[in-house]
Amino acid sequence: MTKAKDLRSKDAAGVEAEVKSLQKAHFGLRMQKATQQLNNTATLRSTRRDIARAKTILAQKRAESAK
Repeated sequence: MTKAKDLRSKDAAGVEAEVKSLQKAHFGLRMQKATQQLNNTATLRSTRRDIARAKTILAQKRAESAK
């Protein structure tokens, strides 16, 4: 689980990299679910929420830099 505090300490490029890595991880989990290899389906929900958290912080950073 990615904490918002950790994401806020990164710059915009770091947060973008985090979003991409989370999306890749989420894709892998979806493929595992499709092939009946995923044991803990709750990880799908947590990665989806981590992606949303990172995107929200990224949007805040971009709006802050646009000022």
